Amino acid sequence: MKTTILRKSVLGIAGLAFAGGIAAGPLHLTDTPTIDTRPVATVQADKPAVDKAKLIPHGVQGTQSRIDLNDEQTDNAKAIIAATKKAGMDERAAVVSIATSLQESKLENLGHLGDRNDHDSQGLFQQRPSSGWGTVEQITDPEYATLAFLKGLKQVDGWQDMPLTKAAQTVQVSAYPDHYAQWETQAADLVAKHWNS
Repeated sequence: MKTTILRKSVLGIAGLAFAGGIAAGPLHLTDTPTIDTRPVATVQADKPAVDKAKLIPHGVQGTQSRIDLNDEQTDNAKAIIAATKKAGMDERAAVVSIATSLQESKLENLGHLGDRNDHDSQGLFQQRPSSGWGTVEQITDPEYATLAFLKGLKQVDGWQDMPLTKAAQTVQVSAYPDHYAQWETQAADLVAKHWNS
């Protein structure tokens, strides 16, 4: 009889414990860490800076000009930089190219301008199909136009040691040979900003 009473008491206590557990909710024996599923911002290491001494090794000549660029003009500057890299040339070549395009077209990929056109000049560098630069379709393609300009620049002996305006003029054969110089600072700034971007 004692065993039966003891058994009923133990079962009664166990039942109360069980019922209390259900009413109180599940027991947590250990704390389970919660996982934060919010996106984590990644920090990129800064890209190496461009050596400014390489960009303007001979100093600038004359008064410098500067224009505000829209998105299309900035994209054209980036296209010139990409083509310069594709040609295996350095940052200085990009500075010469961008300064030349700033003078020739203000970094706008110009089509034929009708009565305002300089002969048949078109594109970023105002290259002429009649002078052998390529077809209209080619010279209005920023990559092609830049590679054509750089091919001409590579053929200029010692272009790296020349003032920018002389190197550009030797390729472009402009009626205004000294006008390229005024864009050197802005061209260098664009190369410094976008070369490693």
